[in-house]
Order: sequence, then C-alpha cells, then structure tokens
Amino acid sequence: MSNRAYEILAPSGALSCVVFASPHSGRDYGASFIGTSVLNRHAIRSSEDAFVDQLFESAPEYGAPLLKALAPRAYVDLNRARGELDPALIEGAARQTHNPRVASGLGVIPRVVANGRAIYRGKITMEEAQQRIEAYWVPYHATLQALLDRAFDRHGQAVLIDCHSMPHEAIDGVVRSGMTRPDVVLGDRFGAAASGDVVDRVEAAFVGQGFAVTRNTPFAGAYVTQTYGRPSQGQHAVQVEIDRALYMDERTVKPNAQFETVRAALKAVVAELAEIGQGRVPLAAE
Repeated sequence: MSNRAYEILAPSGALSCVVFASPHSGRDYGASFIGTSVLNRHAIRSSEDAFVDQLFESAPEYGAPLLKALAPRAYVDLNRARGELDPALIEGAARQTHNPRVASGLGVIPRVVANGRAIYRGKITMEEAQQRIEAYWVPYHATLQALLDRAFDRHGQAVLIDCHSMPHEAIDGVVRSGMTRPDVVLGDRFGAAASGDVVDRVEAAFVGQGFAVTRNTPFAGAYVTQTYGRPSQGQHAVQVEIDRALYMDERTVKPNAQFETVRAALKAVVAELAEIGQGRVPLAAE
C-alpha cells in the first residue's frame, strides 16, 4: 500500500466554490493486502468505483479541485464513520446496534465486497483497523474539510460534489413499469444535505447532457453527505451515482467503447457546476 492517502488535482486559480471528491475510486492494491485476502486482484475490485476519478478529472480546468482517494474502498471505506467498526471482522470491536451497513459487512473496514463476498479468511486486529483509519481515513477527511473551508472563505458558500458509481443492477429494484431508467442518482438526504436550488442546478447540468436523473432512490447519501451537508451554514453536499454500464464493462473492470463519450459529457457537466462559484448562479442557504 502507498503511504499517500489521497491526491489533489488543484486548479491554478480558485475560481469556484465547488469541490469534487472521489472517495471510492482508489486502486492502490498492495501485495500485502492482496495476500491477506481470499479474493484475487480482479474480484476485489468489484466494490471499487472504477475510473470515476478519471471521469471528473477535468474539474481543475474550471477552477475546482478534485480530491481523489488512493487507497481502495475494500481496504478502508471513506464514506463511513470512523467508528463503524465491524465486530465480525475486527477483534475487540463492540457490537453495533441498528447499523445495517456494519451488519452487512460494509463498515469503515469492509468485511465483504460486492454480492457479499468475503475479503478475509478470518478477523483482523483492532490495531490494524486503527492503523488504516489513522493513515488513510483521517488525512482524507481533514483535507476534504480544509478544501471546503477554503472555498467558503473565498466565496461565502461551498458545494461538495461527492462522485460515485453504481452497479447497473442496483437500479433494477426501483425501476417501475413505464419509468425511464436513471443513468444518475443524486443524493441529498432528502433535502437535509443541500438546498433545493443547489440540487436543481446539479440535476439540470446532468439532464442538459442527456442523462436521465432521479433523486435519493436508491441512494440518498451516506456518511459524507450526512457529515458535510450543512445547508443552513452555506455548505452543501450532493452525492452523484453514475451507472457503471454507461462507461465500463463491469465484468472485466475496463472502460467500454462509450467511455470517452461519457467523459466528454461529464466534462460539460463539470464546467457548468463549477460556474456556481463564479457568481453566475446565486445560492440560498436553507
């Protein structure tokens, strides 16, 4: 594993109040980590938001930073609270009550990847879990808040676009007969994480590039949107989930023939969203 928790693609000038982040596209799978797993390098990538950082890497061209995690989600999940420790995986972890994420093996140190496949042969120590949190989770979140604080100090508002991807099959259970299948799901925790005008602006940007968009179902946002979405204080957070089948082969975890087309469309989305911080789109705090 690399000692670096993240990388920032920074603009030459801070023109926007928007911060883009990709917490689940890290792909630094070290040999020691793979050696502790029952999964091979291909199978363990099934929970990764593969290539999402590349889809949004144009952000600095429009005055917005992109914060991207380097450690993979299977190693440490940056969209979980640091206290979401799974007692079925971590020795000495206290039993979590009423936490479906931990119960399903998707705590801050995941026990499983997609489709419930176990990552490890047995348990890991609490010391190992805490080392991962201190080395990767803590610096990532400290940097994310620092970027938002900087944007707020300069613009009086900050908008986090938390970038993710979703398996194509994730939408199957929510698409009703006659309903357009969404390409993008926006999560604002049903209005708690961002003001309506911010989410309207985000949705309009995607729709303008031909994406079908829905909100909060089945993904309303997890730890990041819950923690960083403070619309009453001028800090907004919107989670973006993009259907992986649009741009990649989910079986091989490789870009498909439409990858560059999707990336070009998302570049136009990024350009429009970045304008929020350039005085062209006024925001109102709820």
